[in-house]
Formats: sequence, C-alpha cells, structure tokens
Amino acid sequence: ISFSPIRAEASAACEVCEGAEEMPEPLEQCTAWLRAYFCEPATVANLPVPAFHHPLLQQDSFTKQVLWTLLNDVKFGEAVSYKRLADLAGNSRAARAVGGAMRSNPVPIIIPCHRVIRSSGEPGNYGAGHLMKEWLLSHEKLHKEKLAH
Repeated sequence: ISFSPIRAEASAACEVCEGAEEMPEPLEQCTAWLRAYFCEPATVANLPVPAFHHPLLQQDSFTKQVLWTLLNDVKFGEAVSYKRLADLAGNSRAARAVGGAMRSNPVPIIIPCHRVIRSSGEPGNYGAGHLMKEWLLSHEKLHKEKLAH
C-alpha cells in the first residue's frame, strides 16, 4: 500500500501489488485492513483484526498487555498518553515501559502506537519518524471529523 504523507486532507492514493500467486489468508487480512485504514477508514471497525503470530504477542508480558490494551481501548481518531495507557494496562507507574512496548510493536498502524502521545499533547517519538506520526494522527482526526458530520 502506498500513500503520500504530504497532505492529510487529500485522499490517500492506494495501491496493492497483486502477485501471480494467491496470498496466504493472514496476509490477505492485513492487506484488506490496511487498504481500509488508508482508503475507507469508516469501514475499519467492521473488519476483523488480522491474526497476529509474532512471538511478542503470544507470551504473557506487560508489553503484550499494553499492546492489546492499545488495540482494544484506544479507538480510531483518539490519542492516549503514555501514562494513561500504563494505567489502562494495569500499572500506572509504568509510563516508560509503555514507551518500550511502543518501540517493540511488531505491527504498527494495526496496533496503533502512533496514537500514544506525551502528556503535554506533543506527539512524541515514532519508529517511522515524527512526520509520519503527525500524518497518521491528522489522517485519523480528519476522517473522524468527516464521520461526525
């Protein structure tokens, strides 16, 4: 999937490379989910979350708890502070550990670590860069506002 992070108000131009071979079902689910996220955000809530087989998401850990809490409790167009996410995940004093969990996230965008911001309201760090995080937050805010009208 490709898009231009230059202007959030412009419609995202989406392309999915179709191979000659069939894609495995988990990859098809991810592709459908990402296509919806960028091109038809209103439909994301109706799609199943793709199956995750990454070892980090299989083991019992605070990181797994944080990532699943983020996925389930922080909705499209919302943001949460590191401190608040730590509280939601069961350890209000673990804001720094939440930052570590965000850095460990094996499926960014699907598990929306870009929605985690500093308590000051500043975006904070993001593995794909500051501009990408701001674009993702703007993309969600714009489409959430459109849905409200």
